[in-house]
Amino acid sequence: MLSRFWDLPLRKKISGIYILANVLVFIVNVFLIVGINGMSLEMDMVYQDNRQLNELSDALDDVQDSMTTYLNAKTSDSLEEFYRSDQAYSMLIQEMNTQITDMSYDRMERNIKYMSENYLLIVRQAIEAKRGRNVEKYRVRYESATDMYNYLSNYIIALNREQFAKNSENYNRLSKSFMTFEKISVIVLGAVIVGNVFIIISLVSRIIAPLGELATAADEVAGGNLDAELVKVSSKDEIGVVTNAFNKMVVNIREYIEKQRQSMEVERALKEKELMMETHLKDAQLKYLQAQINPHFLFNTLNAGAQLAMMEGADRTYEYVQTVADFFRYNVKKQDKPVTIGEEVNLVDNYIRILNVRFSGDIHYEKQVDERLLNVEMPSMILQPIVENSVNHGIREMGDKGMIRLKVYRDRDRVCIMIKDNGKGIGPEEIDRILRGKVVLSEDKKESNGIGLDNVIARIRLYTDDPEAVSITCEGEDLGVETIIRIPNTNTENENV
Repeated sequence: MLSRFWDLPLRKKISGIYILANVLVFIVNVFLIVGINGMSLEMDMVYQDNRQLNELSDALDDVQDSMTTYLNAKTSDSLEEFYRSDQAYSMLIQEMNTQITDMSYDRMERNIKYMSENYLLIVRQAIEAKRGRNVEKYRVRYESATDMYNYLSNYIIALNREQFAKNSENYNRLSKSFMTFEKISVIVLGAVIVGNVFIIISLVSRIIAPLGELATAADEVAGGNLDAELVKVSSKDEIGVVTNAFNKMVVNIREYIEKQRQSMEVERALKEKELMMETHLKDAQLKYLQAQINPHFLFNTLNAGAQLAMMEGADRTYEYVQTVADFFRYNVKKQDKPVTIGEEVNLVDNYIRILNVRFSGDIHYEKQVDERLLNVEMPSMILQPIVENSVNHGIREMGDKGMIRLKVYRDRDRVCIMIKDNGKGIGPEEIDRILRGKVVLSEDKKESNGIGLDNVIARIRLYTDDPEAVSITCEGEDLGVETIIRIPNTNTENENV
């Protein structure tokens, strides 16, 4: 029942408390008023007996006076007055108690009634004798009635005095009791009012307490403390609804800020990745620029030599010079944006051709390429530096026994590019240093393009966002090195391949 009360709307709860307090005060007032009225009525009834005796004495005087007047005047008015007073007195004595008890007042009241009946009988006989002109008879009856009147009047006065004394004692007692009851009533009423105030303050405080907690939490949130403890919802009234809405708002703000923070972290990571890519790209470009002397002049010179060879009919010389020109042109033009696997493979083909001219065809080259993957994008200048390191550090000293194998294939949702040589191989510790970016195998700057494996590995990892995008393995000494690059398959046309 109490729990249902706290779930009532705020207006009904406050109205209910107000009505309950007023009803309680009203009930107490009703009891006090009933008690006071009862005691007042009892006090009023204290002298009721005296009032009745006074009325009886007055009525007796009226009967005696009206009888005397008629006997003296014998008029119809006086006779009518006598009948009225006789009837009034008769009615009064009929109301008197005739029960036999041990109370002296009851005995005296009974005696008065009997004497009054005898008195009225004699008075009536006197009136009848007067009307019948029986002078002797009405005179005797008049004297008897007068004697009885005097005795009855004195008897009533004595009874009235005795009853008054007794009633006065009762009145004093009731008066003291009434005063005591008044004091008790004031105390009770005051206690009820104080109790009502206490109850109202307690209930209203309990009702408003969640509002205070909500205000405190709102101040903390307004001050920027979004980690403030959520306000406990203790009711289903308007305050509970507002508190629940406030809690949801705080939770939503926290989630929004967390999402913004995560988004900013992701954006910062992307920025860092982009900056690192740009740094590595600029580093590669710088090394290429350092390795090249006026490339445009070199292109023009190579083109002029190729045209001269063609005009002289030196086809092999023409093909060689043209291959070298294409190789250097790719180096300069393809570093500022992603390229395709096909372009990277073509660069490796040109590089092998150039080397075979220099080394009289000592380098054997095999490739196995899935033609459907040639349009997949990847960073530029990735494969040629790896092949170059395989040649310089793996097979250069092997004469015509050196072999470079290149394979492009698909592994689930990624494209794999494998470059393998049959050279002298490297140890596990050196592989670990290479993958951690601590070693650059191409140390002969005169014989390389200036891009080390640390740059290649870093760029591939940044491009794929995968620390395992590059793997290097060596089965043992003189068994060669196998490098595998794994990049996402960006060519959606190959999803069903």
